[in-house]
Amino acid sequence: MSKKSRQKQRIWLIIAFIIVGYAASKYSPQQTDSAVPKQNADQLFEQQQSNDQLEVTGEVIKLLTDDHVGKRHQRFIIKLETGLSLLVAHNIDLADRIETLEEGDIVTVYGEYEWNERGGVLHWTHHDPDNRHIGGWIKHQGKTYQ
Repeated sequence: MSKKSRQKQRIWLIIAFIIVGYAASKYSPQQTDSAVPKQNADQLFEQQQSNDQLEVTGEVIKLLTDDHVGKRHQRFIIKLETGLSLLVAHNIDLADRIETLEEGDIVTVYGEYEWNERGGVLHWTHHDPDNRHIGGWIKHQGKTYQ
């Protein structure tokens, strides 16, 4: 193989790596938050949709007891400015528990929305150790729990 042929082959190989790398980052379940389309909680509720990534900010209106069935979850209810209430189920086997959380606190939550007649549930508010799901988080008083 001539030097020019090897050089062309290297260029095509580099181009192929760039294309594959771009495609993998574009369709990876671990997309950055800015790459995930923003959904509206009220629209998801009205359309009875589930399994959508959602970022919301709301006031903690009720602290519930932790769920200890299966994987442990810290549970609390937030109310959005629109009046919609959401249950947040934060997996404390995979993420730190928010020890300082109190009613009246404002939190921003990013997770997977599941519809129910009461408003819905936000879960997957943590990283995925298996990298099969988009990681979520909760921001409270300047700290991110994931």
